Amino acid sequence: MTGAIDINIPIHGEMLHWGRRPTFEMVERIVDGYPSDVSRWLIGAHTGTHVDAPSHFVPGGATVDEIALESVVGPARVLDLRGVDEEITAEDLEAAGAAGAERVLFLTKNSTDALTRAERSDTWVGLGPSGARWLVDHGVRFAGNDYMTIEAPANTEEWPTHKILCGASVVILENADLSQVAPGDYLMVCQPVPFEGREAAPAPTVLLPLPA
Repeated sequence: MTGAIDINIPIHGEMLHWGRRPTFEMVERIVDGYPSDVSRWLIGAHTGTHVDAPSHFVPGGATVDEIALESVVGPARVLDLRGVDEEITAEDLEAAGAAGAERVLFLTKNSTDALTRAERSDTWVGLGPSGARWLVDHGVRFAGNDYMTIEAPANTEEWPTHKILCGASVVILENADLSQVAPGDYLMVCQPVPFEGREAAPAPTVLLPLPA
């Protein structure tokens, strides 16, 4: 199978981030006489392309090492939401053709705008609570966004979208770079780093053509 699309954003010290910037140190270096280069990184669990597990907002919810493989691997639908400003609603999802999909990724203007900046933007496109409820009501188990939070900017004090999705055990992917992805159906392979007992983790993700 060919045509794999990498939707991960690179990890580096000047990247867009939530909280602390990632840093690294070289523990061993070839130039210092060691047989190989070895680095050590200090990054937050929500750095780069990552998943939020249900336990991020639900005490006792599944942690990243407990996420079912079926939730993060399988057919996924990339929805064209580039015409939406700030908050994706239930009506937007229906118009974009989300019905029938178990895993969805939101292609918004973020991928060529807010996601490309090194600092947090004042505005971006996120999922509103009506959209979150629509996903839950329609059996969606995985939802991904092309910014460092799936939450719409007006809702980042109460976090209703996160609470709705996490409360229904929907896995959230954030910071997915969809700038090179056309809307449509793909086979998605997302593999969160299994940080035992934790609420989030980096999650390398690729999209593949669906088998014929």
